[in-house]
Amino acid sequence: MQKIISYPISFIAILLFLLILIIFHPIQWICFNVFGYQAHKKSVDYLNFFLLRIGHVLGTTYKIEGRETIPTGVPIIFVANHQGMYDIIGMIWFLRKFHPKFVSKVELGKGIPSVSYNLRHGGSVLIDRKDPKQAIPMIKGLSEYIEKYKRSAVIFPEGTRSKTGNPKEFAQSGLKILCKYAPSAYVVPISINNSWKFFKFGLFPYGLGNHITFTIHKALAVENFTFEEIIKKTESTIVEGIKI
Repeated sequence: MQKIISYPISFIAILLFLLILIIFHPIQWICFNVFGYQAHKKSVDYLNFFLLRIGHVLGTTYKIEGRETIPTGVPIIFVANHQGMYDIIGMIWFLRKFHPKFVSKVELGKGIPSVSYNLRHGGSVLIDRKDPKQAIPMIKGLSEYIEKYKRSAVIFPEGTRSKTGNPKEFAQSGLKILCKYAPSAYVVPISINNSWKFFKFGLFPYGLGNHITFTIHKALAVENFTFEEIIKKTESTIVEGIKI
């Protein structure tokens, strides 16, 4: 029954989603090329604010816990499980204070209004999963960027999103590079729940009435742990916070 009801509501949501992306594409261009980084960042923040609100059309609600525990004035490496596109939208808005930049797949760097432009010009990096040699210098550059400007990087070690909410095995290489070249950073694990239910019927229609939560866990200072300790603590903490 929910799937049947969702068809017309999802159609409206898609139209609104595309409209917002199209409207904010020239806004981003103007902000970036005329007013610079800070204006562009604000435009991206509010792009994602409106995309979150479109979720309300589908009955989606959001909750973020533990945000007050995130260290300030230092580089941050946010590490999270990945369940769907609202992981990214929510993190951009709720963590906007920390200027989050993403390690994203190169395919997203073109063809999507607003999204592709932000990935190319907003400080994120685009990596080719089929070419590890290309990924290393890109992630290294992001590490040096957050180290210099005291901003944040976001990485999803699972790579592709989980379609059932069950976490996949974490890859280590990306996080290892981030920690190596941002030695003063703090790793902040985040457990995301129920985002996968947005796509529980596939790409269309969308799931209705989902309660998406972002649980932020205790930060780990990179300089205080070996990488093996960081990856073990981070993965176990995230997985323990996932509720299926």
